[in-house]
Amino acid sequence: MRQLNFLLIFAFGLALVMFTLENTTATTVRLLPGSSVTLPLAVLLLLVAGLGATAAWVFAVWTGLVRQVNSEPRMAAQQVRIEELQQDVERYRAAMDAQLQLLPAAGQSSAES
Repeated sequence: MRQLNFLLIFAFGLALVMFTLENTTATTVRLLPGSSVTLPLAVLLLLVAGLGATAAWVFAVWTGLVRQVNSEPRMAAQQVRIEELQQDVERYRAAMDAQLQLLPAAGQSSAES
C-alpha cells in the first residue's frame, strides 16, 4: 500500500511539474476595475485549484460541525429513551422474580406424588 501511495504521489507531482513547464505563458487577470495581476498560466491555475481545495475543506468542516450540532438533541433524546428502557427491564425482572417465587418447586411436586 505504501508503494501505491508513493507511486500516486510521485505521478501527481511529475504531472504537476510537466504542467507547470508547459504553461509558462503570462496571463493577465483583472480582479477589480483598475487592478490586474500578470502571472504564468500554471501558477494561476495552481493558485485557483488551491483556493478551491481550501474552500472544499472549509465546507466539509462546516458541514461536519452542523451535523454534530444537529445530532446532539437527538442523542439526548435517545439517551433518555435508553434509560426508560433500562428501568422497564429492571421492573420486568423484579416482576418475573416475584412470579417465580410463587410457583411451586419442580422437585416438591414429584416427591409429594
